[in-house]
Amino acid sequence: MICAQAFKVSLEEGTPYFWCTCGLSQREPFCDGSHKGTGLKSHCFTVPVSGEVILCGCKQTKTPPFCDGSHVEG
Repeated sequence: MICAQAFKVSLEEGTPYFWCTCGLSQREPFCDGSHKGTGLKSHCFTVPVSGEVILCGCKQTKTPPFCDGSHVEG
């Protein structure tokens, strides 16, 4: 089961994706440029194999952009 703080998405191998780091994007978990003026920037990443992954929604992950369960800690 995926919690409300994570996003299950299908991604394509080698395609550049931009993960939202500010939480303001209307396209969560992907960046739409809403961070402008916040001092934050998007996180560019690719996946080595096409398929489904779980991306972080709480922005506290220690393994950006992937969910590591940080939203359930302390």
